Amino acid sequence: MKVKMILPALTEAISPYWRPIKYSLFPPLGLATLAGYLDDSDDVSIQDEHVEPLDLDDTPDLVVIQVYITSAYRAYTLADYYRQRGAYVCLGGLHVTSLPDEAAAHADTIFLGPGEDIWPAFLADLRAGRPGAIYRSEVRTLAGVPRIRRDLIKRHLYLVPNSIVVSRGCPHVCDFCYKEAFFRGGKSFYTQAVDDALAEIERLPGHHLYFLDDHLFGNARFAEALFDGMRGMGRLWQAAGTVKSILQPGLLEKAVASGLRSLFVGFETLNPANLRDQHKYQNLNRDYNAAIRRLHALGVMVNGSFVFGMDSDDETVFDRTVEWAVSQGIETATFHILTPYPSTALYQRMAAQSRLLHSRWDLYDTRHVVYQPAHISPATLEEGYWRAYRDFYRWSSILKGAWAKDGWPERLRHVAYAGGWKKLEPLWDGIIRAKRATQMLPVLETVLSGFGTHAPNRKLSNRHDENIGEPPLEVLV
Repeated sequence: MKVKMILPALTEAISPYWRPIKYSLFPPLGLATLAGYLDDSDDVSIQDEHVEPLDLDDTPDLVVIQVYITSAYRAYTLADYYRQRGAYVCLGGLHVTSLPDEAAAHADTIFLGPGEDIWPAFLADLRAGRPGAIYRSEVRTLAGVPRIRRDLIKRHLYLVPNSIVVSRGCPHVCDFCYKEAFFRGGKSFYTQAVDDALAEIERLPGHHLYFLDDHLFGNARFAEALFDGMRGMGRLWQAAGTVKSILQPGLLEKAVASGLRSLFVGFETLNPANLRDQHKYQNLNRDYNAAIRRLHALGVMVNGSFVFGMDSDDETVFDRTVEWAVSQGIETATFHILTPYPSTALYQRMAAQSRLLHSRWDLYDTRHVVYQPAHISPATLEEGYWRAYRDFYRWSSILKGAWAKDGWPERLRHVAYAGGWKKLEPLWDGIIRAKRATQMLPVLETVLSGFGTHAPNRKLSNRHDENIGEPPLEVLV
């Protein structure tokens, strides 16, 4: 059987706002995981439209397309095209699970939820000549998952080819998060066996890893065992975690000892009312300042995530957020406009309030306003979002953030990473377009290797430093 797996380009990838450095980071790991279930006799290919043009002159027997909300229209166009050419077409992913009736009009079979149980069931039915139209995931386990077909990934096209996922979902339930809808009908957070995760890590070449798990620290027992097993492997790695997990005694130290050098942290908002509205209780009454000090004291770089446009936000939220992030010495920041994804609690609430402006999925990209904000006009929200990026990555802000560090080595690393990531973006674009992304991986490893050392004068207590100049966290969050 000839099988073609496609990750369609997000709308952004062909727009004036497309950033090659963003869309060439990670290979399509989900598709490579599904490919592991196919027979050795199957002729399988994976194409990621973000990094290569699609070959549309082929004649596969089976086409599998992973669908995100902003790539939905492109995915449907491709699905319709291949069905007209006689291929059997399958659609799955976040958007398909959220809006199955919409997706079903463009596919022979759709998959709802994660695929570890339903994908092999479909393959068995297909080979028996009786494939179903809909498969719903109910059994949530990573036991027995075959090896990821990394041989199908074109490593040279990605800056971070060594991405890895050792868990599924998240133990927390936030109103704006897409993932809770994806895992409906079963467990929404589960992990691999530690030995299986370590074996996958061992198979990866080089030193650098990026864990794409929604919350690598979500199961503390699993995380501790994983970090203990990784110790001595010589890895440098990045991941995502919560403020709560950062403040948990002992866990972060184990992560750093095993190679953690950069952490994506979902601060989201500095306003406690927003946290309550979105049911992001894991951030309530947590000391953001102490979490950042703790990470920096252990030599871990911080990528802070912030969301604008929640119901308690006004026009001052942009400048206040940027000023706080810069004053804390956060190395990089990711800003988003609140986006009500279909099937989330946020979407349902806004639909009931008649606040949704349209259903143009290609604009549900966290940088366009698709709903009516409570206290800000849509135009002001979009302008403030772009201004936040400009202000945070000004040279003056980068230097001010660097000066928040204790010593010159830390300050220089801050400037090198923050400046290199944004200010040298045209250079990165040229390298990526020349298909030499992976050749720059040693540069990333060199920068990350400078982190991970303890700053001797950094305070690790949970109280606030008197010279920070910020209100207590009860006011901030």
